[in-house]
Amino acid sequence: MASPPRLKRRREFLRVAGKGSRAARPSLVLQALPGTAGPLRVGFTATKKLGNAVVRNRAKRRLREAARLMLGQDAPEGWNLVLIGREGTAGRRFELLLADLRGALRQAGVLKP
Repeated sequence: MASPPRLKRRREFLRVAGKGSRAARPSLVLQALPGTAGPLRVGFTATKKLGNAVVRNRAKRRLREAARLMLGQDAPEGWNLVLIGREGTAGRRFELLLADLRGALRQAGVLKP
């Protein structure tokens, strides 16, 4: 199962943050911007508020794996998503992290209920 394509440039992240919708969960914040051409793309970020580089990188790795499992094959087309790690991301049980991501995707309208 391949990972979805990534958002990499700062302006892409800022566009999603400025024009998209937000869905917050205990372990992550999802920013979603619909209606763009092409495949679904995902960006990952974690602020210094989470901790040092080791903790931030662990949080982003866990978010990447959750997105790969949740959005791998039947990802809806045309969405740009940004997943922002929160303080609970690095230490939360993975099943709960997946449930948080699923709930945020449904709230934002990316996945059907």
